[in-house]
Amino acid sequence: MSELILYNVFNGFIIGAFYALMALGLSLILNLSGVINFAHGGFLALGAYLAYTIMPYVGFWGALVIAPLLTAGLGVGIEYLLVRRIYGRDPLYSLLLTFGLAFILQDSIRYIWGPQTLPYGIPDALNRPLDASLFFLTGYRLFMLTLVVGVVAALFVFLKHTRAGMRIRAGVSDLETVSTLAVNVRWLRSLNFGLGIFLAGLAGVLAAGMLGLEPTIGDALIMPSFVAIIVGGLGSLPGTLLGGILIGIASGLTTAFFPSATEAVIYVMMGIVLLVRPRGLLGEEGRVQ
Repeated sequence: MSELILYNVFNGFIIGAFYALMALGLSLILNLSGVINFAHGGFLALGAYLAYTIMPYVGFWGALVIAPLLTAGLGVGIEYLLVRRIYGRDPLYSLLLTFGLAFILQDSIRYIWGPQTLPYGIPDALNRPLDASLFFLTGYRLFMLTLVVGVVAALFVFLKHTRAGMRIRAGVSDLETVSTLAVNVRWLRSLNFGLGIFLAGLAGVLAAGMLGLEPTIGDALIMPSFVAIIVGGLGSLPGTLLGGILIGIASGLTTAFFPSATEAVIYVMMGIVLLVRPRGLLGEEGRVQ
Protein backbone atom coordinates (compact mmCIF):
# COMPACT_ATOMS: atom_id res chain seq x y z
CA MET A 1 0.00 0.00 0.00
CA SER A 2 2.82 2.39 0.88
CA GLU A 3 4.44 1.68 -2.50
CA LEU A 4 1.16 2.50 -4.26
CA ILE A 5 0.87 5.79 -2.37
CA LEU A 6 4.50 6.63 -3.13
CA TYR A 7 3.91 5.88 -6.81
CA ASN A 8 0.86 8.13 -7.01
CA VAL A 9 2.48 10.96 -5.07
CA PHE A 10 5.54 10.87 -7.33
CA ASN A 11 3.37 10.66 -10.43
CA GLY A 12 1.25 13.55 -9.14
CA PHE A 13 4.39 15.57 -8.48
CA ILE A 14 5.50 15.08 -12.08
CA ILE A 15 2.08 16.04 -13.45
CA GLY A 16 2.15 19.01 -11.09
CA ALA A 17 5.46 20.05 -12.62
CA PHE A 18 3.76 20.12 -16.04
CA TYR A 19 0.89 22.14 -14.59
CA ALA A 20 3.37 24.55 -13.02
CA LEU A 21 5.40 24.97 -16.22
CA MET A 22 2.23 25.60 -18.23
CA ALA A 23 0.76 27.88 -15.58
CA LEU A 24 3.91 29.98 -15.32
CA GLY A 25 3.70 30.70 -19.05
CA LEU A 26 0.01 31.52 -18.77
CA SER A 27 0.63 33.72 -15.75
CA LEU A 28 3.43 35.67 -17.45
CA ILE A 29 1.17 36.54 -20.38
CA LEU A 30 -1.87 37.28 -18.22
CA ASN A 31 -0.04 39.42 -15.66
CA LEU A 32 1.68 41.74 -18.15
CA SER A 33 -0.72 41.85 -21.11
CA GLY A 34 -4.06 40.87 -19.58
CA VAL A 35 -4.51 38.14 -22.20
CA ILE A 36 -6.31 34.96 -21.19
CA ASN A 37 -4.45 32.58 -23.47
CA PHE A 38 -6.68 29.57 -24.11
CA ALA A 39 -4.39 28.63 -27.01
CA HIS A 40 -1.62 27.68 -24.58
CA GLY A 41 -2.48 23.98 -24.84
CA GLY A 42 -2.27 24.24 -28.62
CA PHE A 43 1.22 25.72 -28.38
CA LEU A 44 2.18 22.88 -26.04
CA ALA A 45 1.05 20.33 -28.64
CA LEU A 46 2.82 22.26 -31.39
CA GLY A 47 6.09 22.17 -29.46
CA ALA A 48 5.78 18.40 -29.07
CA TYR A 49 5.09 17.85 -32.77
CA LEU A 50 7.92 20.13 -33.85
CA ALA A 51 10.26 18.11 -31.64
CA TYR A 52 8.96 14.90 -33.22
CA THR A 53 9.61 16.33 -36.71
CA ILE A 54 13.16 17.54 -36.16
CA MET A 55 14.28 14.71 -33.86
CA PRO A 56 15.53 12.49 -36.75
CA TYR A 57 17.87 15.31 -37.77
CA VAL A 58 19.07 16.79 -34.48
CA GLY A 59 18.37 13.98 -32.00
CA PHE A 60 16.42 14.07 -28.77
CA TRP A 61 18.66 16.62 -27.06
CA GLY A 62 18.70 18.97 -30.02
CA ALA A 63 14.91 18.77 -30.35
CA LEU A 64 14.56 19.52 -26.65
CA VAL A 65 16.28 22.86 -27.19
CA ILE A 66 15.19 23.82 -30.71
CA ALA A 67 11.48 22.89 -30.65
CA PRO A 68 10.52 25.22 -27.75
CA LEU A 69 12.46 28.05 -29.43
CA LEU A 70 10.63 27.46 -32.72
CA THR A 71 7.32 27.40 -30.83
CA ALA A 72 8.21 30.66 -29.10
CA GLY A 73 9.12 32.22 -32.46
CA LEU A 74 5.75 31.26 -33.88
CA GLY A 75 4.08 32.59 -30.75
CA VAL A 76 5.80 35.96 -31.16
CA GLY A 77 4.64 36.07 -34.77
CA ILE A 78 1.04 35.40 -33.74
CA GLU A 79 1.33 38.01 -31.01
CA TYR A 80 2.53 40.55 -33.57
CA LEU A 81 -0.18 39.78 -36.13
CA LEU A 82 -3.20 39.08 -33.90
CA VAL A 83 -2.86 39.35 -30.14
CA ARG A 84 -1.29 42.83 -30.17
CA ARG A 85 -4.49 44.26 -31.63
CA ILE A 86 -6.55 43.44 -28.54
CA TYR A 87 -4.26 44.85 -25.85
CA GLY A 88 -6.11 47.19 -23.55
CA ARG A 89 -9.52 45.94 -24.59
CA ASP A 90 -12.07 43.92 -22.66
CA PRO A 91 -10.56 40.52 -21.62
CA LEU A 92 -13.45 38.84 -23.44
CA TYR A 93 -11.75 39.73 -26.74
CA SER A 94 -8.57 37.88 -25.78
CA LEU A 95 -10.58 34.93 -24.51
CA LEU A 96 -12.51 34.62 -27.80
CA LEU A 97 -9.41 35.16 -29.95
CA THR A 98 -7.26 32.60 -28.18
CA PHE A 99 -10.15 30.15 -27.90
CA GLY A 100 -10.51 30.22 -31.69
CA LEU A 101 -6.73 30.07 -32.11
CA ALA A 102 -6.66 26.90 -29.99
CA PHE A 103 -8.96 25.17 -32.48
CA ILE A 104 -6.89 26.46 -35.42
CA LEU A 105 -3.67 25.09 -33.92
CA GLN A 106 -5.24 21.74 -33.09
CA ASP A 107 -6.81 21.29 -36.53
CA SER A 108 -3.56 22.39 -38.21
CA ILE A 109 -1.70 19.71 -36.26
CA ARG A 110 -4.26 17.11 -37.36
CA TYR A 111 -3.93 18.24 -40.97
CA ILE A 112 -0.12 18.20 -41.01
CA TRP A 113 0.67 15.20 -38.81
CA GLY A 114 -2.63 13.30 -38.81
CA PRO A 115 -5.10 12.53 -36.00
CA GLN A 116 -3.46 9.28 -34.92
CA THR A 117 -1.06 8.85 -32.00
CA LEU A 118 2.57 8.99 -33.12
CA PRO A 119 5.59 7.22 -31.58
CA TYR A 120 7.78 9.58 -29.61
CA GLY A 121 11.16 8.12 -28.79
CA ILE A 122 13.33 9.01 -25.83
CA PRO A 123 16.88 7.77 -25.20
CA ASP A 124 16.99 4.21 -23.87
CA ALA A 125 19.32 5.33 -21.09
CA LEU A 126 16.52 7.52 -19.71
CA ASN A 127 13.75 5.00 -20.16
CA ARG A 128 14.92 2.42 -17.62
CA PRO A 129 13.91 2.27 -13.94
CA LEU A 130 16.72 3.29 -11.59
CA ASP A 131 15.71 0.61 -9.11
CA ALA A 132 13.81 -2.66 -9.57
CA SER A 133 11.65 -2.07 -6.48
CA LEU A 134 10.79 1.48 -7.55
CA PHE A 135 9.71 0.71 -11.10
CA PHE A 136 8.15 4.15 -11.58
CA LEU A 137 11.39 5.99 -10.81
CA THR A 138 12.84 6.14 -14.31
CA GLY A 139 15.72 8.23 -15.52
CA TYR A 140 13.39 10.19 -17.78
CA ARG A 141 11.09 11.21 -14.93
CA LEU A 142 13.99 12.35 -12.79
CA PHE A 143 15.43 14.18 -15.77
CA MET A 144 12.10 15.96 -16.33
CA LEU A 145 11.91 17.08 -12.72
CA THR A 146 15.50 18.28 -12.75
CA LEU A 147 14.99 20.20 -15.98
CA VAL A 148 11.74 21.80 -14.79
CA VAL A 149 13.40 22.89 -11.54
CA GLY A 150 16.33 24.32 -13.51
CA VAL A 151 14.12 26.17 -15.99
CA VAL A 152 11.92 27.62 -13.25
CA ALA A 153 14.99 28.75 -11.31
CA ALA A 154 16.43 30.33 -14.46
CA LEU A 155 13.11 32.11 -15.08
CA PHE A 156 13.10 33.65 -11.61
CA VAL A 157 16.76 34.68 -11.97
CA PHE A 158 15.93 36.28 -15.33
CA LEU A 159 12.98 38.20 -13.90
CA LYS A 160 14.88 39.36 -10.83
CA HIS A 161 18.39 40.10 -12.08
CA THR A 162 18.19 41.15 -15.74
CA ARG A 163 17.06 44.50 -17.11
CA ALA A 164 14.39 42.96 -19.34
CA GLY A 165 13.12 40.83 -16.46
CA MET A 166 12.91 43.79 -14.11
CA ARG A 167 11.01 45.74 -16.76
CA ILE A 168 8.54 42.88 -17.10
CA ARG A 169 8.01 42.84 -13.33
CA ALA A 170 7.60 46.62 -13.29
CA GLY A 171 5.16 46.40 -16.20
CA VAL A 172 3.04 43.91 -14.28
CA SER A 173 2.70 46.48 -11.48
CA ASP A 174 2.20 49.58 -13.63
CA LEU A 175 2.65 49.32 -17.39
CA GLU A 176 1.67 52.93 -18.03
CA THR A 177 4.45 54.24 -15.82
CA VAL A 178 6.95 51.91 -17.50
CA SER A 179 5.90 53.24 -20.92
CA THR A 180 6.67 56.81 -19.80
CA LEU A 181 10.25 55.82 -18.97
CA ALA A 182 11.26 55.36 -22.62
CA VAL A 183 10.68 51.58 -22.48
CA ASN A 184 9.38 50.01 -25.69
CA VAL A 185 6.24 48.39 -24.28
CA ARG A 186 5.43 46.62 -27.55
CA TRP A 187 8.83 44.93 -27.53
CA LEU A 188 8.43 44.09 -23.85
CA ARG A 189 5.05 42.46 -24.42
CA SER A 190 6.38 40.47 -27.38
CA LEU A 191 9.36 39.24 -25.34
CA ASN A 192 7.08 38.29 -22.45
CA PHE A 193 4.61 36.52 -24.76
CA GLY A 194 7.43 34.58 -26.42
CA LEU A 195 8.80 33.56 -23.03
CA GLY A 196 5.40 32.25 -21.96
CA ILE A 197 5.01 30.28 -25.20
CA PHE A 198 8.54 28.91 -24.82
CA LEU A 199 7.51 27.38 -21.49
CA ALA A 200 4.46 25.82 -23.16
CA GLY A 201 6.62 24.38 -25.96
CA LEU A 202 9.09 22.95 -23.47
CA ALA A 203 6.27 21.40 -21.46
CA GLY A 204 4.99 19.81 -24.68
CA VAL A 205 8.36 18.26 -25.56
CA LEU A 206 8.68 16.81 -22.07
CA ALA A 207 5.05 15.68 -21.79
CA ALA A 208 5.12 13.84 -25.12
CA GLY A 209 7.80 11.50 -23.78
CA MET A 210 5.54 10.46 -20.92
CA LEU A 211 1.95 10.98 -22.05
CA GLY A 212 2.31 10.14 -25.75
CA LEU A 213 2.02 12.32 -28.83
CA GLU A 214 -1.48 13.22 -30.05
CA PRO A 215 -3.17 16.44 -31.21
CA THR A 216 -5.13 16.81 -27.96
CA ILE A 217 -2.13 16.42 -25.67
CA GLY A 218 -2.56 19.98 -24.40
CA ASP A 219 -6.26 19.66 -23.57
CA ALA A 220 -5.66 17.66 -20.39
CA LEU A 221 -3.18 20.22 -19.07
CA ILE A 222 -4.70 23.59 -19.96
CA MET A 223 -7.60 23.79 -17.47
CA PRO A 224 -5.59 22.52 -14.45
CA SER A 225 -2.98 25.14 -15.37
CA PHE A 226 -5.59 27.88 -15.05
CA VAL A 227 -6.64 26.34 -11.74
CA ALA A 228 -3.01 26.46 -10.58
CA ILE A 229 -2.95 30.22 -11.23
CA ILE A 230 -6.16 30.71 -9.23
CA VAL A 231 -5.04 28.49 -6.34
CA GLY A 232 -1.59 30.07 -6.19
CA GLY A 233 -2.89 33.60 -6.64
CA LEU A 234 -3.17 36.00 -9.56
CA GLY A 235 -0.06 38.10 -10.04
CA SER A 236 2.20 35.73 -8.10
CA LEU A 237 4.60 33.52 -10.05
CA PRO A 238 5.78 31.70 -6.87
CA GLY A 239 2.11 31.15 -6.05
CA THR A 240 1.49 29.76 -9.53
CA LEU A 241 4.38 27.34 -9.07
CA LEU A 242 3.06 26.29 -5.68
CA GLY A 243 -0.49 25.90 -7.02
CA GLY A 244 0.66 23.63 -9.85
CA ILE A 245 2.60 21.33 -7.53
CA LEU A 246 -0.20 21.18 -4.94
CA ILE A 247 -2.98 20.25 -7.36
CA GLY A 248 -0.72 17.69 -9.03
CA ILE A 249 0.06 15.95 -5.73
CA ALA A 250 -3.58 16.16 -4.63
CA SER A 251 -4.65 14.58 -7.91
CA GLY A 252 -2.06 11.82 -7.51
CA LEU A 253 -3.11 11.00 -3.95
CA THR A 254 -6.79 10.95 -4.94
CA THR A 255 -5.98 8.45 -7.68
CA ALA A 256 -4.77 6.00 -5.03
CA PHE A 257 -8.01 6.08 -3.01
CA PHE A 258 -10.79 7.55 -5.19
CA PRO A 259 -9.77 7.20 -8.86
CA SER A 260 -13.10 8.54 -10.13
CA ALA A 261 -12.48 11.86 -8.33
CA THR A 262 -9.01 12.46 -9.75
CA GLU A 263 -10.06 15.47 -11.81
CA ALA A 264 -12.80 16.68 -9.47
CA VAL A 265 -10.38 17.16 -6.57
CA ILE A 266 -8.57 19.88 -8.53
CA TYR A 267 -11.70 21.98 -8.77
CA VAL A 268 -12.69 21.21 -5.18
CA MET A 269 -9.32 22.59 -4.09
CA MET A 270 -9.92 25.71 -6.16
CA GLY A 271 -13.34 26.20 -4.60
CA ILE A 272 -11.97 25.83 -1.06
CA VAL A 273 -9.15 28.30 -1.71
CA LEU A 274 -11.55 30.85 -3.22
CA LEU A 275 -13.84 30.55 -0.20
CA VAL A 276 -11.08 30.84 2.40
CA ARG A 277 -8.66 33.16 0.58
CA PRO A 278 -10.18 34.67 -2.60
CA ARG A 279 -6.89 36.15 -3.83
CA GLY A 280 -5.18 32.73 -3.74
CA LEU A 281 -2.48 31.33 -1.48
CA LEU A 282 0.17 33.88 -2.43
CA GLY A 283 -1.91 36.29 -4.50
CA GLU A 284 -1.69 40.05 -4.28
CA GLU A 285 -4.36 42.22 -2.70
CA GLY A 286 -6.60 43.92 -5.25
CA ARG A 287 -6.21 41.37 -8.02
CA VAL A 288 -9.72 40.03 -7.54
CA GLN A 289 -11.41 43.33 -6.73
